[in-house]
Amino acid sequence: MSTITYPYIETSSEGVAVLSGTSTKVVEIVQDHLAHHWQADEIQRQYPYLVMAQIHAALTYYHDHQEVMNQEIEFRLRRSDAIKLRRDDGKTREKLRKLGHLPSPDYANTHRL
Repeated sequence: MSTITYPYIETSSEGVAVLSGTSTKVVEIVQDHLAHHWQADEIQRQYPYLVMAQIHAALTYYHDHQEVMNQEIEFRLRRSDAIKLRRDDGKTREKLRKLGHLPSPDYANTHRL
């Protein structure tokens, strides 16, 4: 069995696939591709410092490691959700209400939504 190499992808000391010469993680490119349905040309517009070969390498790497990468994406989404829940202890909403950026809690009772 031969080992497949990806000339534009390096593995960080933490085992994370990154695009060579950048700090951009392959998973970041893949998430944009999946979430926004961006093709390589749009990804390049969003990441102008990347060359097309790097972008295509990231997408190829994803297809070759799809199961593991999908697990990584799911983990990132769960972690992000958990962080958001920890941050929202009600204080942020109350501050926004005091600043007039959110309606008061009784607004729904007095106004038709």
